[in-house]
Amino acid sequence: MPLLQGMEEFQNVSAGLQWAIFIVGCLIAIVAAISVGISIWLFVQYLTFNRTINSRNLSGKDAARMILDKHGLQHIKVSVVGSMMFGNSYSHYFKKVRLRRLTTNKNSITSLAMGAQKSALAILDKEGDKDMRARVILTPLMYFGPLAFIPIIAIGVIIDILFFNFSGVATLIASILGLSIYAVSFVLSVMTLKTEKKAQDRACRILKQENMATDEEIGMMKELFKLYNIQYVNDIILELLQLIMRVLQLVAKAQQNAKD
Repeated sequence: MPLLQGMEEFQNVSAGLQWAIFIVGCLIAIVAAISVGISIWLFVQYLTFNRTINSRNLSGKDAARMILDKHGLQHIKVSVVGSMMFGNSYSHYFKKVRLRRLTTNKNSITSLAMGAQKSALAILDKEGDKDMRARVILTPLMYFGPLAFIPIIAIGVIIDILFFNFSGVATLIASILGLSIYAVSFVLSVMTLKTEKKAQDRACRILKQENMATDEEIGMMKELFKLYNIQYVNDIILELLQLIMRVLQLVAKAQQNAKD
């Protein structure tokens, strides 16, 4: 009995491919569950450190402003956002450091860590760090690559219907194009982690050199950064598995079309 018998879309697919889709699907479910657990633990630590007052009594906004001004980045604005999409971030294009409302005006460890780390990204940008420069250039693909996958497939299907009599040629080409963009987005995610880690290390050095945080506080920040990095790696793994699943589904579709 085929592994995925009863699922109409896989009835004409080889048993090996069915197993592959099943295994990758299970891995996606497992990694997604782990991601939820990590997110919960990160949120707990985020709130815990956000209730711990830092020794300099600095808010995230004040810390970011001090660090930016110290490094000749007076033109970089520090803004408050409530958006989950942007959150704590640095924008090269809009020349601003964005901080969540939850942390921006609090004089906590979390707020100090976020303000310093995002300001450190602006410093890396100013210094022309090669990884940061590549991230800036390719950022639009990272955000919109995954979002473009479904529309590209839809366009391929429409072209097939209108011009190729449901042959699937345009759909296949569109699928390959969509997967290519998705793959580029995955590579950029890895690059983003590298620059975030550089900014974390730079932020800790700045806070220590400028006596803006104690060694104990920097240790707390490193623990928070570590959780962020673990979550990000988990998300990258999940994205890779989803990419593999899409490739398998594309192969399954090709097999079905060949048999039909």
